[in-house]
Amino acid sequence: MDPEPITPRAQPTTLSVTVVVIGYDDAAHVADAVRSALAQGPEVREVLAVDDCSTDGSGALLDALAAHEPRLTVVHRPTNSGGCGTPRNDGIDRASSPYVMFLDSDDVLPPGAVRALLDAAVEHDAEVASGLCVRRELPSGREVPWQPELYAKASLVAHPTRRPRLVHDTLCVNKLYRTDFLREHGIRFPDGRFVYEDFVFTARVLAAGPRLALVPDPVYVWHVRRSAARLSLSLDRAGIDNWQARLDAHRIAVDTFLGASQKRLARAARAHFLDHSLRMYARELDLRGPEYTAEWWRRTRAYLETFDTADFEAAPAPGRVVGRLILAAPEPRDLPRVREVAARPARLRPPYARTPDGTPVWSADLPQVPLDHLLHRPMSLLPLAVDGELRPSARGTRLRLVLHELYGRVADAGPSSVDVEVVDRQHGTIAQRRTTAFAPVPDDDDLWTATTLLDLSALGRAGTWDIRLRLRFADGSVRDCTAHAVRRPGLLRRVAVPSRRHGILLAQPYATHSGALALRTASGPRGVASVVRRRAARLLH
Repeated sequence: MDPEPITPRAQPTTLSVTVVVIGYDDAAHVADAVRSALAQGPEVREVLAVDDCSTDGSGALLDALAAHEPRLTVVHRPTNSGGCGTPRNDGIDRASSPYVMFLDSDDVLPPGAVRALLDAAVEHDAEVASGLCVRRELPSGREVPWQPELYAKASLVAHPTRRPRLVHDTLCVNKLYRTDFLREHGIRFPDGRFVYEDFVFTARVLAAGPRLALVPDPVYVWHVRRSAARLSLSLDRAGIDNWQARLDAHRIAVDTFLGASQKRLARAARAHFLDHSLRMYARELDLRGPEYTAEWWRRTRAYLETFDTADFEAAPAPGRVVGRLILAAPEPRDLPRVREVAARPARLRPPYARTPDGTPVWSADLPQVPLDHLLHRPMSLLPLAVDGELRPSARGTRLRLVLHELYGRVADAGPSSVDVEVVDRQHGTIAQRRTTAFAPVPDDDDLWTATTLLDLSALGRAGTWDIRLRLRFADGSVRDCTAHAVRRPGLLRRVAVPSRRHGILLAQPYATHSGALALRTASGPRGVASVVRRRAARLLH
């Protein structure tokens, strides 16, 4: 059911907010976080900075800030809690304002965030107000909105069951909570080292049935530092313990919904697990060793056995297919193909098997994984497979694409052309665009090919570039997708090409973690020399 629309009123409120900032050994960033909270204005009555027994001088730095800022109170934990939940619980216990929100030490609140949330909460008597979180990749500064569909417009949700998609936003930091609501319902974070504490806390909030006000304003900036010496707990996915922590948190969240008789929310949470968590980790399996992969498969299979048929049916097709394959296969298998189905957008590569009655299935030996949905889904959602070969050379860079048939759907639609875009991954801007026609491959009714030339010399700088495709068909349908990077001798290697701007450009096509074709470039003699030095150092090491 759609949420009720809000007609915003820009009226001030005299109520106030406590911002709880938590940190551990983050002296490089915690002051920026605290200042961003204090800069929100008079709506912030107090900032509680909870230092989790840091060893890098963070506590002394916060004390120095508090000496000149009466709204800042520093809480020094005597021992390290091991996670984010316990320091936030300390904040809930100590908050003196009618409303409370949370901020991590390496993130910031954008200007006006507290005012937007507080006005919405007060105006609509909502126990929770929530706004848009923006993930900012550092050092590039590229920003990606988190769950933007939820925050496309201001709205009021009388009860979470009226918008089950709320379970998709598992963050606790882009929300304002009525303090007495949390205390009356005993809503707290898991204590100690609990990696995905947001999952559990958010489930407890939604299970309590609050009235929620949603605002489209950006209210939180989540800094993503993938090259940091110490990754955040949620970004460090290399070990099996991280996946187990995610399974545990998700299980507790689902049990929380079921315990509150919120079956719709439990089903939505399981469907989201298939579409989000399962796909994200499945497309990274090629990066892990065989021991990790076998254990991941075993634990995932055990958890998926607790799902019912309706949970799978509620999930988008790619996650549903990956989940059913894991249940059907006792041991890891078809990992390259699994990775591509788990990609965004999904790609289903051959073989395209059928049962004797013609039903599409995963493979001849796994007919219990049905793919019959592919016979009737819109072309815009089909996991079409396109192979891509990018051949940089001094005479020009040729991109060859090969489109595969998919159970007769491609031939029925009639492939006509493809729009090719070279996109700067750092800034999201389109550097080049080409359109070329598809033609049938001679002697093969199940393949179509298209070829175009790209001008790498015009890219202008070193960077990483994604190749995005828009397939167009004679029946008017379109499908946005990426190309599978073909791995053959002579492909995916560095090539030096002339550049009008830099004299020389080093270009290397490569396959992303999900198998998609992409491109890296280094420009000028200095950039090329840097790449050569790094390569030599790796070989010597």
